[in-house]
Amino acid sequence: QVQLVESGGGLVQAGGSLSVSCAASERTFSNYAMGWFRQAPGKEREFVAAISWNGDSTYYADSVKGRFTISRDNAKNTVSLQMNSLKPEDTAVYYCAGDRTTARRMAVGSQSAFRAWGQGTQVTVSS
Repeated sequence: QVQLVESGGGLVQAGGSLSVSCAASERTFSNYAMGWFRQAPGKEREFVAAISWNGDSTYYADSVKGRFTISRDNAKNTVSLQMNSLKPEDTAVYYCAGDRTTARRMAVGSQSAFRAWGQGTQVTVSS
């Protein structure tokens, strides 16, 4: 089964930018809609962004719309999240997930149903 590994997390000042990436272990990644989710301490894990298998459709949480951009490179089996204008409330562990489904399903569906999850990468925004 496909495995996902996130990277690129770190510490950034409020207003700054950071990009996190997710690498998939198998080419079957190219058939997966992919999503980014995050979980802050003491809070529920929440949807951040999703992208269709071919990159034609994207969805964003209202809290990040206009600031974050999700993209994918199926030739490299990667999906990335470019985060700009970061705010302290963006501080969280960021997870990527994927399933052979639609991007909309990644955005609004039950997270427990998604087939593959990464281990998460910490993003900390200081203020």
